Amino acid sequence: MTLSGNVQEGAWSVNVQTEPVEDGGYRSTIQVRHSSPEGDFERTFLQGKKFGTERDAVLDALREGMTWIELKMARTIKV
Repeated sequence: MTLSGNVQEGAWSVNVQTEPVEDGGYRSTIQVRHSSPEGDFERTFLQGKKFGTERDAVLDALREGMTWIELKMARTIKV
């Protein structure tokens, strides 16, 4: 089974989808989007850690994506 999750508010969203890894466990693909007057931002990346359950992979990936959005909106990072 593949789990996915989505969090969105206003001009930003985070989407994640789990996938099994070869040596056991799961990790997620994370997609973040943010629209602003300075332009649209979209980035897709693979979660760096692996987890024993899909549930843990989804929850951590949503947190990681929301951290990206927070840093981007605070102009802490520029990508």
